[in-house]
This record gives sequence, structure tokens and C-alpha cells, in this order.
Amino acid sequence: MHILRIRDFGFFIAGRFVSVLAAQMQWVAVGWYLYDLTGSALTLAFAGLASFVPIALLTLPAGDLSDRIDRRWLLGTAHLIQALAAALLFALVFLKTTATGPFYAALVLSGCTRALSGPASKSLAPLLVPREQFAQSVAWGTSAQQIAIIAGPALGGLIYLLGAPFTFAACTLLALLSALAMVAIRTRVIASKEGGTNAVQRAIAGFRYLLTQPVVFGAITLDLFAVLLGGVNALLPIFARDILQVGPAGLGVLRSTFAVGAIITSLSLAHLSEPRQPHAGKALFGGVAAFGVGAIVFALSNQFWLSMIALASMGAGDSLSVFVRATIVQLATPQDMRGRVSAIHVLFVGCTNELGEFRAGLLASLLGAAPAAMAGGIGTLVVVALWARLFPQLRRVNRLSEVAAD
Repeated sequence: MHILRIRDFGFFIAGRFVSVLAAQMQWVAVGWYLYDLTGSALTLAFAGLASFVPIALLTLPAGDLSDRIDRRWLLGTAHLIQALAAALLFALVFLKTTATGPFYAALVLSGCTRALSGPASKSLAPLLVPREQFAQSVAWGTSAQQIAIIAGPALGGLIYLLGAPFTFAACTLLALLSALAMVAIRTRVIASKEGGTNAVQRAIAGFRYLLTQPVVFGAITLDLFAVLLGGVNALLPIFARDILQVGPAGLGVLRSTFAVGAIITSLSLAHLSEPRQPHAGKALFGGVAAFGVGAIVFALSNQFWLSMIALASMGAGDSLSVFVRATIVQLATPQDMRGRVSAIHVLFVGCTNELGEFRAGLLASLLGAAPAAMAGGIGTLVVVALWARLFPQLRRVNRLSEVAAD
């Protein structure tokens, strides 16, 4: 059976699609509204920090929850919180609020969604398809996500031209649809077999397992530092308004361009059969290196077309690394630990998007947007060189089907 005809996987991928679509629309609207309101790069830095804090605090407990309660209902709850955050933003802009504090509070709620949904989503996905189709499911899932990342910012930017409240109202409706899709999944799994232990002990067990797996640990930490150092998303409103001068619609296009490169790559990977997927470890390092080079080109560019090419190359590199890393992490982790290891994965990789945005915004406030992006790209290439030496086992991974839990 073709993977897209599997019922539960269909609901799962549809729910993820509309959730990411809403999140990307919200990102464009919040970024433009706050920067237009204050004219301060530091405001964007604190917006990233507001999303990061709940992810840092709640992701590990959420991973334990996803091993002990029904992951479908955990995902449904997470997306209801996403809808609540969008509704709060709608109210704030409708009332023409000028204080930034309430906006940060809404972004904290959005961060709670990421914290709850990340481990549950990653640990549920392998159970919805046969093992031999899991790598393909990662590629299709990444493709759907990248389509949403392409459509979301562009759609959000266009709707924003009608007024910010319209964008946030649409985000609220989409988040509610995502919650419904997740609870419609029939696969029910409560994976943990551990008894007589508390949440702290279970989380420590997940960390201990991860530290014994250099391939998994190396893959997660490689992406952690690449995203932390090389991400430029927080800088896009500055580039769009002050350097490229393309307005909110141009900001949406810039954000979407990153996803264009990603979706072309992920769709190509989705159509590759396993015998044509060798040298996975080298591909992982190559993808992260392309991400860093793209950040450097973006920093040097003052032309809209060149900036789009740079962002597309970053998206292609990121998609390749996500495909390899996500497959390795899930296939190399026992079923009863996937929630906790996925939580560490989300904490180490997912939350660094927000922390990386804080780093980029803070550095931009001190040095300027272009130097901040340049420093991140160079730092990413340094990390690639170091990790290639520190984790030779990861570099030598060949076919993904050879990866298995110890």
C-alpha cells in the first residue's frame, strides 16, 4: 500500500500540515507587527526567547508523558493550546495593544504547544507505518511540513495586508482543525513498561541511553549547534524592511523561499528507494555544511534574488539533514524509550530554533543584521568540521535500513 493511503498516517500528516501552516502564518504576523511597532531588533530577540522558555522547561516532562499516556490526546491538547495562543494574539491586535508584554505571553503559550507536541509527534510517527516504510514517511512528513512552511508565510503576509486580526483569526481556525485530525487517529499506544520509578528517574534513563549511542547523540547535537549558530529566521524582518526593502509580503516570500529548497529535496528523497540511499552519514554532514554556506551568502547579499537563492540552499541542506537525523533517531531507539529520547531530541534541536532566534536578534542589536548572519554561518561550518572528527561512527553510517536499536 502506498504510504499516503494509510489512514492514520494520513490524519497525522494532515494535522501536522495545518498546524505548521498556522504557526508559520503566525510567525510572519507577529514578527512584522512587533518590529513595525518598536523598530527594535531586541524585540524580536525577546519574542524568540518567549517561545523558547516553555520548550526548555516542559519538553522533558512532555516526553515522559508521551511514553505514559495516549499520544493522540496529548497532540490534540497541544493544538488546542496553539489555538488559544492565536486567539489571544487576535484579541491583542484587534484592541490595538502597544505593550509588548502580552504578546510575549501569547508566544509562551505557543511554546507550550511545541513542548507538548514535539515528543508525542516524533514518537507516534513510527507506529503509523510499517518499519520498512518509515524512512519514506519521514520524507513525506518533511515534504508536507515544508509545503506548509512555503504556503504559511506567503499566505500570512498576504492576509496581513487586510489587517493583522485576519491573520490571527485564520491561525486559530487552522489550529482547531489540527487538534481534530490528531484525535481522529485510531492507533493507541502507551509505550512505557517501567514501574516504580518517578518522572525524574525515567528522564535520566532516557539521557543515559542517549549517551551510550554515539550515532544518535552525534546526529542530535550536530543539528543543535547548526541551528543555534546558523539560523537567520529572526533576522528576516530586518532584512525585509531595512536591507532589501520588500515589505511584509516580501518577508513572507523570504520565509517561504527557505522551504522551497527544503521541499524540492524532501520530495526527491521521498521517491528514492532504499538501495539508492547510501552514504547517509556523509549526506548529513553535507546538508549541515550547505546550511552554513547559505547563511554566509545571505549575510553578504543586498539583492532580493540572491537572498532567495541563499535561503533556498539553506532549506535544501536543512531538509537533507532532517531526513537522515530523524530516521536515525527513531530507528535506533527502543519503542518504550521513544517518547523520552524524542523529548531530548526536541529539546536539543527544536528549541534551539527559538534560542537561535534570541542569539541572532541579540547579536544583530549589537553588531547589525548582516554581521550576525555571517558569524552564524561561519560558526556552523566550524561545528561540521569538529563533529566529523568527534563522531566518526556517524560519518560512516551507510544505509538507513542498517540502523537499529541496541
